[in-house]
Amino acid sequence: MKALLSVEGLGKKYILRHQKKAQYATLRDTISDKFRRFVSPGRDQGHPGREEFWALKDVSLQVHAGDRIGVIGRNGAGKSTLLKILSRITKPTEGVARIRGRVSSLLEVGTGFHPELTGRENIFLNGSILGMSRSEIRSKFDEIVAFAEIEKFLDTPVKRYSSGMYVRLAFSVAAHLEPDVLIVDEVLAVGDAQFQKKCLGKMEEASRQEGRTVLLVSHNMAAIEALCTSALFLRKGQTQMLGPAPDVIREYMNDMNVAASTEVSQRTDRGGRGMLLLKEIATLDTVGTNAYSVGDPVRLGLLVQNRYPHPVSARFCVTLRNNADVGLIACDSFMMGEVLRLEGSSDTAVTCNILSPPLNYGEYFLNVTIMIDDQVEDWVGSALRITVESGAFHDHIRLGSFPILTRFEWKLTEN
Repeated sequence: MKALLSVEGLGKKYILRHQKKAQYATLRDTISDKFRRFVSPGRDQGHPGREEFWALKDVSLQVHAGDRIGVIGRNGAGKSTLLKILSRITKPTEGVARIRGRVSSLLEVGTGFHPELTGRENIFLNGSILGMSRSEIRSKFDEIVAFAEIEKFLDTPVKRYSSGMYVRLAFSVAAHLEPDVLIVDEVLAVGDAQFQKKCLGKMEEASRQEGRTVLLVSHNMAAIEALCTSALFLRKGQTQMLGPAPDVIREYMNDMNVAASTEVSQRTDRGGRGMLLLKEIATLDTVGTNAYSVGDPVRLGLLVQNRYPHPVSARFCVTLRNNADVGLIACDSFMMGEVLRLEGSSDTAVTCNILSPPLNYGEYFLNVTIMIDDQVEDWVGSALRITVESGAFHDHIRLGSFPILTRFEWKLTEN
């Protein structure tokens, strides 16, 4: 059977421009730089202010009708770049991507929507972009609206929609206008849990009953395993593994364990500008074991290097994820109105206290992000692994395998 989607030796290269030591370039520098590139265009690669970055390199993939493929990997692994190439949003630097049939993509909240148009008008606009006639769109219109649950706001401009409403309508349009290939990025994380489940069901139905192909990017391994028959694990823009979804997920989780066991200072898979750098991270409550009992507070010590010559105000975020890479807790200093001041050209010790996290027993991974305003300075995935051991909770009751615990009560209602 001929492949519906064929990717051969796909690569995407970007040229990263690095700022010179001087804060501003002079007019003379700018003119001489442009002249040098005009005379010797091939010398850009070796220019000290530029660096080649391959977001994807030598990726190959064959997808047939009805396949459900999950694309997984860390931030910056090349997942979104691959989907943008397949959606014809950007061109590859090398290799080819051939697609037979109609493609519908949902890559970012509001992709393909005009903010000034109403929900009704955007449904017809998206259908036209996909090449459908007005009568075809009209025949699917009621199904789209019912699935998105936006009947009351159908004639409201979408710029007034919440992010959840936006996603509901965008997914409903993408899934119901009969694409041969449905490409969905992480955007479903914006919706509520019930709608995510509804979307997964719709994608499975489209694949099983209608023979449509689904490509799904997600950090939710449970969703990937539930929906996808196979998966592609990307690491630093290259194929780490391609095969049955459970096997690929297991390899991805092993990779997370290896990363968490590596000294933070030795990690090369980090992201950001790198002027603020996480040098060390450790638990302050345990000695070498990183093991806690259920309900224990978790205190973290971070050592951060400021490479700027001047003081900066930084935003810190620690996210805690389970061993299926599902986010559970975000400890963001910005949410607490706290911005931490770091002195110039120095190392600063920072403490994060997670007060009684409601975690059941199991393994958990900590991601660390350091930012200035909205610019990421350093991001380290699986910077640390902690273990929560089975223990007592809520008056010494031992609970099952659910990851999140909470206090609750049952009582008879008096008449």
